[in-house]
Amino acid sequence: MKIISVISFLIPGLLLSQNAVPADFKKIPEILDNTELLYPFIIPDKEYSYWRVLTNDPDPEKAVIYESQMPDFMTINEPLPERGFFQQCIGNRCFSYILACKKDRSVYFSNEQQLRDFIGTVDNLPEAILLAQTYGFKIDTSNKLSNSYKIEDKHMYLYVSKSKGCPEIKESYFIKINRKTGRLESTNNGVYFKNENCNQPISQ
Repeated sequence: MKIISVISFLIPGLLLSQNAVPADFKKIPEILDNTELLYPFIIPDKEYSYWRVLTNDPDPEKAVIYESQMPDFMTINEPLPERGFFQQCIGNRCFSYILACKKDRSVYFSNEQQLRDFIGTVDNLPEAILLAQTYGFKIDTSNKLSNSYKIEDKHMYLYVSKSKGCPEIKESYFIKINRKTGRLESTNNGVYFKNENCNQPISQ
Protein backbone atom coordinates (compact mmCIF):
# COMPACT_ATOMS: atom_id res chain seq x y z
CA MET A 1 0.00 0.00 0.00
CA LYS A 2 2.85 2.32 0.90
CA ILE A 3 4.59 1.53 -2.41
CA ILE A 4 1.43 2.44 -4.33
CA SER A 5 1.23 5.76 -2.47
CA VAL A 6 4.85 6.56 -3.32
CA ILE A 7 4.30 5.69 -6.98
CA SER A 8 1.15 7.85 -7.08
CA PHE A 9 3.15 10.73 -5.64
CA LEU A 10 6.06 10.32 -8.07
CA ILE A 11 4.14 9.88 -11.35
CA PRO A 12 2.94 13.53 -11.67
CA GLY A 13 6.48 14.74 -11.01
CA LEU A 14 7.93 12.38 -13.59
CA LEU A 15 5.38 13.50 -16.18
CA LEU A 16 6.10 17.17 -15.55
CA SER A 17 9.86 16.60 -15.69
CA GLN A 18 9.33 15.46 -19.27
CA ASN A 19 7.61 18.78 -19.99
CA ALA A 20 10.27 21.06 -18.54
CA VAL A 21 10.19 24.68 -19.67
CA PRO A 22 12.72 25.26 -22.50
CA ALA A 23 15.71 27.46 -21.70
CA ASP A 24 14.67 30.18 -24.17
CA PHE A 25 11.45 30.93 -22.24
CA LYS A 26 11.41 33.89 -19.85
CA LYS A 27 9.64 34.31 -16.54
CA ILE A 28 6.46 36.39 -16.72
CA PRO A 29 6.85 39.50 -14.51
CA GLU A 30 4.91 38.99 -11.27
CA ILE A 31 3.03 42.28 -11.71
CA LEU A 32 1.25 40.80 -14.74
CA ASP A 33 -0.70 38.31 -12.62
CA ASN A 34 -2.95 41.24 -11.67
CA THR A 35 -5.65 41.46 -14.35
CA GLU A 36 -6.42 45.14 -13.73
CA LEU A 37 -2.80 46.07 -14.57
CA LEU A 38 -3.07 44.43 -18.00
CA TYR A 39 -5.72 46.72 -19.47
CA PRO A 40 -3.47 49.79 -20.04
CA PHE A 41 -1.39 47.67 -22.46
CA ILE A 42 -4.32 46.96 -24.77
CA ILE A 43 -3.90 48.36 -28.27
CA PRO A 44 -7.44 48.00 -29.69
CA ASP A 45 -7.81 46.34 -33.07
CA LYS A 46 -9.97 49.27 -34.25
CA GLU A 47 -9.72 52.99 -33.68
CA TYR A 48 -11.79 54.45 -30.85
CA SER A 49 -11.85 58.06 -29.77
CA TYR A 50 -12.17 56.92 -26.20
CA TRP A 51 -12.56 53.70 -24.19
CA ARG A 52 -12.66 52.65 -20.57
CA VAL A 53 -12.65 49.42 -18.58
CA LEU A 54 -15.18 49.31 -15.74
CA THR A 55 -16.64 47.02 -13.11
CA ASN A 56 -20.36 46.87 -12.39
CA ASP A 57 -19.98 49.11 -9.35
CA PRO A 58 -22.95 51.52 -9.12
CA ASP A 59 -20.57 54.30 -8.03
CA PRO A 60 -19.23 55.80 -11.31
CA GLU A 61 -15.93 56.87 -9.73
CA LYS A 62 -15.22 53.50 -8.13
CA ALA A 63 -16.28 51.58 -11.24
CA VAL A 64 -13.43 52.77 -13.49
CA ILE A 65 -10.46 50.39 -13.72
CA TYR A 66 -8.75 52.11 -16.64
CA GLU A 67 -9.60 54.80 -19.19
CA SER A 68 -7.80 56.08 -22.24
CA GLN A 69 -7.34 59.80 -22.84
CA MET A 70 -10.79 61.36 -22.90
CA PRO A 71 -11.43 64.55 -24.91
CA ASP A 72 -12.59 67.45 -22.75
CA PHE A 73 -15.79 67.92 -24.70
CA MET A 74 -16.97 64.31 -24.51
CA THR A 75 -19.13 62.82 -21.80
CA ILE A 76 -20.44 59.26 -21.70
CA ASN A 77 -23.29 58.31 -19.41
CA GLU A 78 -24.56 54.80 -20.09
CA PRO A 79 -26.47 52.28 -17.92
CA LEU A 80 -24.64 49.24 -16.55
CA PRO A 81 -24.75 46.10 -18.69
CA GLU A 82 -26.36 43.00 -17.19
CA ARG A 83 -23.20 40.94 -17.55
CA GLY A 84 -19.53 41.22 -18.43
CA PHE A 85 -16.30 39.24 -18.70
CA PHE A 86 -14.40 37.53 -15.85
CA GLN A 87 -17.55 36.99 -13.79
CA GLN A 88 -16.45 36.23 -10.20
CA CYS A 89 -19.60 36.54 -8.13
CA ILE A 90 -23.13 37.93 -8.04
CA GLY A 91 -23.53 41.56 -7.05
CA ASN A 92 -21.42 44.71 -7.32
CA ARG A 93 -17.81 44.63 -8.61
CA CYS A 94 -18.32 41.07 -9.82
CA PHE A 95 -17.48 41.46 -13.51
CA SER A 96 -15.77 43.86 -15.91
CA TYR A 97 -16.71 45.33 -19.27
CA ILE A 98 -15.43 47.86 -21.79
CA LEU A 99 -17.28 50.96 -22.92
CA ALA A 100 -15.83 52.55 -26.05
CA CYS A 101 -16.76 55.54 -28.19
CA LYS A 102 -16.58 55.13 -31.96
CA LYS A 103 -17.82 57.94 -34.23
CA ASP A 104 -19.71 59.53 -31.32
CA ARG A 105 -21.53 56.27 -30.56
CA SER A 106 -21.10 54.10 -27.47
CA VAL A 107 -20.11 50.46 -27.96
CA TYR A 108 -20.10 47.77 -25.25
CA PHE A 109 -17.73 44.80 -25.00
CA SER A 110 -19.28 42.66 -22.30
CA ASN A 111 -18.25 39.03 -22.68
CA GLU A 112 -15.05 37.05 -23.23
CA GLN A 113 -15.44 36.77 -27.00
CA GLN A 114 -16.07 40.51 -27.32
CA LEU A 115 -12.95 41.20 -25.25
CA ARG A 116 -10.97 39.05 -27.69
CA ASP A 117 -12.50 41.03 -30.59
CA PHE A 118 -11.59 44.31 -28.90
CA ILE A 119 -7.97 43.18 -28.46
CA GLY A 120 -7.75 41.83 -32.00
CA THR A 121 -4.13 41.44 -33.04
CA VAL A 122 -2.02 40.33 -30.08
CA ASP A 123 0.58 43.07 -29.83
CA ASN A 124 2.27 42.33 -26.51
CA LEU A 125 2.55 39.97 -23.55
CA PRO A 126 -0.21 41.59 -21.41
CA GLU A 127 -2.66 41.21 -24.29
CA ALA A 128 -1.66 37.55 -24.63
CA ILE A 129 -2.28 36.99 -20.91
CA LEU A 130 -5.70 38.68 -21.11
CA LEU A 131 -6.59 36.54 -24.11
CA ALA A 132 -5.54 33.41 -22.20
CA GLN A 133 -7.69 34.49 -19.24
CA THR A 134 -10.78 34.61 -21.48
CA TYR A 135 -10.30 30.84 -21.87
CA GLY A 136 -9.92 30.25 -18.12
CA PHE A 137 -6.12 30.16 -17.94
CA LYS A 138 -4.23 31.96 -15.17
CA ILE A 139 -0.70 33.00 -14.30
CA ASP A 140 0.71 31.23 -11.22
CA THR A 141 3.98 32.86 -10.20
CA SER A 142 4.93 29.92 -7.94
CA ASN A 143 6.04 27.65 -10.78
CA LYS A 144 7.85 28.02 -14.12
CA LEU A 145 5.37 25.57 -15.64
CA SER A 146 2.63 28.15 -15.11
CA ASN A 147 4.57 31.39 -15.49
CA SER A 148 6.78 31.42 -18.60
CA TYR A 149 6.62 32.91 -22.09
CA LYS A 150 8.33 33.32 -25.44
CA ILE A 151 7.46 35.85 -28.16
CA GLU A 152 8.02 35.29 -31.87
CA ASP A 153 6.91 37.26 -34.92
CA LYS A 154 3.83 35.13 -35.67
CA HIS A 155 3.09 33.46 -32.35
CA MET A 156 3.31 33.83 -28.58
CA TYR A 157 3.93 30.81 -26.37
CA LEU A 158 3.00 30.66 -22.70
CA TYR A 159 3.05 28.18 -19.84
CA VAL A 160 -0.04 28.91 -17.75
CA SER A 161 -2.27 27.30 -15.15
CA LYS A 162 -5.82 26.03 -14.64
CA SER A 163 -7.17 25.01 -11.27
CA LYS A 164 -10.17 22.89 -10.38
CA GLY A 165 -11.78 20.80 -7.72
CA CYS A 166 -11.73 20.60 -3.98
CA PRO A 167 -9.12 19.84 -2.84
CA GLU A 168 -7.63 22.23 -5.39
CA ILE A 169 -5.61 20.79 -8.25
CA LYS A 170 -3.46 23.00 -10.49
CA GLU A 171 -2.55 21.85 -13.98
CA SER A 172 0.12 23.25 -16.27
CA TYR A 173 -0.85 24.13 -19.85
CA PHE A 174 1.30 25.08 -22.81
CA ILE A 175 -0.56 27.52 -25.06
CA LYS A 176 0.22 28.84 -28.52
CA ILE A 177 -1.40 32.09 -29.66
CA ASN A 178 -1.53 33.25 -33.26
CA ARG A 179 -0.69 36.95 -32.95
CA LYS A 180 -2.63 37.96 -36.08
CA THR A 181 -5.87 36.04 -35.50
CA GLY A 182 -5.81 35.54 -31.72
CA ARG A 183 -6.42 31.82 -32.19
CA LEU A 184 -5.33 29.84 -29.13
CA GLU A 185 -4.20 26.21 -28.98
CA SER A 186 -3.45 24.45 -25.69
CA THR A 187 -1.74 21.29 -24.44
CA ASN A 188 -2.18 19.88 -20.93
CA ASN A 189 1.15 19.19 -19.22
CA GLY A 190 -0.33 17.54 -16.14
CA VAL A 191 -0.80 18.32 -12.45
CA TYR A 192 1.95 20.32 -10.73
CA PHE A 193 0.19 21.17 -7.46
CA LYS A 194 -2.44 19.54 -5.25
CA ASN A 195 -3.79 21.00 -2.03
CA GLU A 196 -4.86 18.25 0.36
CA ASN A 197 -7.10 20.63 2.31
CA CYS A 198 -10.64 21.29 1.12
CA ASN A 199 -12.44 24.19 2.71
CA GLN A 200 -16.05 24.04 1.57
CA PRO A 201 -18.57 26.68 2.74
CA ILE A 202 -20.68 25.43 5.63
CA SER A 203 -24.30 25.13 4.57
CA GLN A 204 -26.87 26.70 6.85
